[in-house]
Amino acid sequence: MTDILLGKGEHQIYLRSKYANRHGLVAGATGTGKTVSLLVAAEGLSRIGVPVFMADVKGDVAGLSMPGVTTPEIDKRAREVGLTGFTPEATPVVFWDFYGKAGHPIRTTISEVGPSLLARMLELNDVQSGVLDITFKLADEQGLLLLDLDDFRSILTLVSEKREEVSQRYGLVSSQSVAAIQRALLRLENDGGKQFFGEPALELADLLRTDLTGRGVVSILAADRLVLQPGLYSTFLLWLLSELFEQLPEMGDLDKPKLAFVFDEAHLLFDNATPALMQRIEQVVRLIRSKGVGVYFCSQFPDDLPGEILGQLGNRIQHALRAFTPRDQKAVKTAAETFVANPKLDVAKAISQLRVGEALVSTLQENGVPMPVERVLMAPPRCRMGTITAEERAAILARSPVGAKYDRSVNRESAYEILTRRRTESAAPDRAAPDRTPAAKPEGDMLHDWLWGTGRRQGMVESMAKQAARTVGSQLGRQILRGVLGGIAGSRR
Repeated sequence: MTDILLGKGEHQIYLRSKYANRHGLVAGATGTGKTVSLLVAAEGLSRIGVPVFMADVKGDVAGLSMPGVTTPEIDKRAREVGLTGFTPEATPVVFWDFYGKAGHPIRTTISEVGPSLLARMLELNDVQSGVLDITFKLADEQGLLLLDLDDFRSILTLVSEKREEVSQRYGLVSSQSVAAIQRALLRLENDGGKQFFGEPALELADLLRTDLTGRGVVSILAADRLVLQPGLYSTFLLWLLSELFEQLPEMGDLDKPKLAFVFDEAHLLFDNATPALMQRIEQVVRLIRSKGVGVYFCSQFPDDLPGEILGQLGNRIQHALRAFTPRDQKAVKTAAETFVANPKLDVAKAISQLRVGEALVSTLQENGVPMPVERVLMAPPRCRMGTITAEERAAILARSPVGAKYDRSVNRESAYEILTRRRTESAAPDRAAPDRTPAAKPEGDMLHDWLWGTGRRQGMVESMAKQAARTVGSQLGRQILRGVLGGIAGSRR
């Protein structure tokens, strides 16, 4: 059996592995069981050999790495949903961390992120984004690698130094725009960007791992600190999703996905997104399924996602929403309208009556047809439902298969080193040129040079002699001229 048991309504409800790449949504108010549903789906996908990438916003997703415990309540839930042979077990995981503290450092280079996503990370306006485009263009033309923040600062300094020349060639570059980008870089560095940009850069193959038993490895990003920087968090995950889209080959219809990508706190992805970025997100979500990647969004309300995205999510788990405010009532209505109707179920009413651990579920069945929505008691996870200790995390990191590859950073020659060397060479004196500074002379030699001169200038004696000669010559010349003119005049008389 390669399908994943999610729970039981009128009958058992499965996430079909063949359609798990058709994306999905897990929604519901805080404390209604969204995380537990994600754990059930993640460990189920892992059991059938599908790697999973998911962010751990609150720290409880890390419980996948530890076996759970049996309690009377869990055993009762397992029997109610028809989960036979239920035994607690851990799932193979690899911990990652943007800051390199609670997991292996996850890095990329400035060049790989590119100007568009970097502009979103830096929260730049259109004019500043244009300067960023010019900066990347200049780096490409000069063959300068942009790997880390030092590299990017160096190329920005070059743009500032040659601002007039760059402006004439590419368009106006103002000193104010360059300064604004430099300040934004400082904020990014303070937010942890210095650890993120660099090498060794993440290789996507390390997110597509299976263990020796064939189970998919779940890559867990420690995001409890990162999510406090919403723009950075969402842009990072969007970059990772874009890299998967660009690098993975077309695979067509598969029996199971190559990777399941869980995007928690999904509303952050769309907050303040430009129309161009929205179009890019929609394109990636629409086309990445043909590359074997299923994207699962997790948020409180379904309408946190744009309609263009929501319409592409074939597998849906909706936990309870409490309709206390007009915003909540609108969300309940939207959630009800996105399901295939079930004549036996009042969806809008059921959403506000769901207990913790219950959900309205609709998944894709044969031929990709969505099933009518059902009220489902969700299955219990086999892993620990809660956080892990620092000692348990350290033990997992110590035996990780990728630790030796990523834990130590590498700093090879790039833009910063090249431009620093150029500036040093241009500022150094020309050592091959002779020293023309005259040495100090004794007082007697100075008097001799003053009277008689040196090889470079005449002395006082020579100067007076030439002046006297010029004076005598001038007087003699005038006398001769007058004599000649007088002789001509006398002959005429």
